[in-house]
Amino acid sequence: MTVKRIVANFAVEDIAAAEVFYTDILGLKTVMDHGWIWTFASPDQPMTTQVNFATEGGSGTAVPDISIEVDDVEETLLRMQSAGMKIEYGPVDEPWGVRRFYVRDPFGKLVNILEHK
Repeated sequence: MTVKRIVANFAVEDIAAAEVFYTDILGLKTVMDHGWIWTFASPDQPMTTQVNFATEGGSGTAVPDISIEVDDVEETLLRMQSAGMKIEYGPVDEPWGVRRFYVRDPFGKLVNILEHK
């Protein structure tokens, strides 16, 4: 048996609120829309299987609900700021080799945006 994919599921009241944050700002595409569930995915990257369990988020931060790796953290930061999103942590270069920041999505989920350096 091989696990092919792991998907994070978040219960929300208004799915459409996800579109600006995950599509317009982060560039994900809607790959499934059944009305009651929307799936966003990268148009360029194959799916990978990962799951994290943590006692903290690193550097004494809260454990984020989700981590999103991007190819340009500075551009993503500017897009978040331009959209009026409040940055809760960072940006910072962490000792384990990532540059990252925390932001909350429209549902209050703590999102770790990172780039490996």
